[in-house]
Amino acid sequence: MSDNTKQPIVIKRVKKVSGGAHGGVWKIAYADFVTAMMAFFLLMWLLGSTSKGDLQGIAQFFQNPLKLAREGGSGSGDAERIVPGGGEDLSRRVGQVKKGDTPSKSTFQRDGGEGSLPTKGQSDAQNETPDTQRVVGASRAAVQEKSQNNGRSAAEIEQLERDRRKEVAQMELVRSMIEAMIEADQALRALRDQIRMKITDEGLAIEIVDEKNRPMFALGSSQVQPYMRDLLRLIGRTLQGIENRIMIAGHTDATPFAGDGRGISNWELSAERANAARRELVSGGLDPEKVFRVVGMADTIPFVPEDPYAPQNRRISIIVLKREAEEDLRKQAAQLTETIRGAGR
Repeated sequence: MSDNTKQPIVIKRVKKVSGGAHGGVWKIAYADFVTAMMAFFLLMWLLGSTSKGDLQGIAQFFQNPLKLAREGGSGSGDAERIVPGGGEDLSRRVGQVKKGDTPSKSTFQRDGGEGSLPTKGQSDAQNETPDTQRVVGASRAAVQEKSQNNGRSAAEIEQLERDRRKEVAQMELVRSMIEAMIEADQALRALRDQIRMKITDEGLAIEIVDEKNRPMFALGSSQVQPYMRDLLRLIGRTLQGIENRIMIAGHTDATPFAGDGRGISNWELSAERANAARRELVSGGLDPEKVFRVVGMADTIPFVPEDPYAPQNRRISIIVLKREAEEDLRKQAAQLTETIRGAGR
């Protein structure tokens, strides 16, 4: 047989697939698909079963959470139980806060110390912070004294006390929100040592003090530093959710300007810086109508009295005024105006 009559040799290469049609890789993709579809239909069901009013309430919460926490609202977040008659909602920790249920302590957990959630069964007085107890106690005595002079009934006195307690609780909530947002922002976290917040008889005092290596303004001017601009706008956005009006004061250290004092001085500088802070608060979302007073204090009230030249004396004070404090300031201004008007007749 010749070489031409030989059969050609054919080599078949079979590509082997592990498992073939019986492999389990497709099951993972199918499980992911089923999970995504289940989540999608669950979302559709929730949107379809939620009333229009609840949807608007949810939208308002994300637009302004502090306002909803103060006024309350109906939604899934403020329910004690997922299903009426069922067990407690295990997903509920802080959630929305109904009107009248605003916690007097911070709603942000901080290792069980100040700011931990109040426990069930405690009275309002037990749930209050020392600042709240002191302020409410002092205000109660002031309210009772004024009520006796005005001849108010016991029911009116009690209502005034409830209003005062609620107002202090709202300011506590504002302070907690500012602290939490600063902690959540890595850039602003570096400024937390320059911020002091305290509930006083006048209201919530927010002090932003200067530091040698991190000044709030350019030296000798009212130009706001970028990091301080972010902080002021955050505060302005938060204060928009509370009805109380604010007062802004600028302070300097005792270092005088060159010259005889007839030109620019610490008085002009402190007033310009207070106005610069006001503009940043408004840029952050604060209603301009909520600004009650803007003043420059120069170096008359040092933060560190023993060292008038300390950088901490250069600061901006933002006071969220209680309604009583605002009324007192209005009365003082009105009395002064009336006295001057009467003297000119």
